[in-house]
Amino acid sequence: MKSIFTTKVGMTQVIDEDGVITPVTVLKADENVVVQVKTVETDGYNAIQVGYMDKKEKNVTKPVREHFKKANASTKRFLREINFGEETPELNLGDTITVEQFEAGDIVDVVATSKGKGTQGAIKRWNYGRGPASHGSKSHRVAGARAAGSDPARVFKGRKGSGKMGNERVTVQNIEVVKVSVEDNYILVKGGVPGPKGGLVQIKQAIKA
Repeated sequence: MKSIFTTKVGMTQVIDEDGVITPVTVLKADENVVVQVKTVETDGYNAIQVGYMDKKEKNVTKPVREHFKKANASTKRFLREINFGEETPELNLGDTITVEQFEAGDIVDVVATSKGKGTQGAIKRWNYGRGPASHGSKSHRVAGARAAGSDPARVFKGRKGSGKMGNERVTVQNIEVVKVSVEDNYILVKGGVPGPKGGLVQIKQAIKA
């Protein structure tokens, strides 16, 4: 199971030998350290726990600090798991995961948290159509009737309307890796990636490719 945690740097473009321009997202992979190895015998499933992005020791509680010391690693800001399913992890405590496992042409899935947009109306949140723009209309941007009528006279669960938008875990599947720089720890993937600049992004082996 190939997977690594990265930081979104921004977008740029790559021009190939034929002059074709490809928009890409630049993802920088800082040190990914294996902090804990989980197996079926000990934990009931196969996975590894990875620490990512350095953090000052004074800002971490003592139990968490000792957890990193077991792997001889500095304290990290993020602590995430990579599930191996039925495979047994070949990595050991304290190992470092690098971008070398990926190469140009690989198809990967990208997981990140989308940008939070606060409370939005139904038009922006669900792409509803708007009402007439004329002066006689009184429903320009309203969602319209949403309840079930006289019986049971309530809004059914799951009905689309206004509310919180964004700030959700999003997985974009089957993205192509355009370039991998082992020296600078960069991965360039085709197209856009969810989340803001500086956000945490996981790149992993595509499930459906």
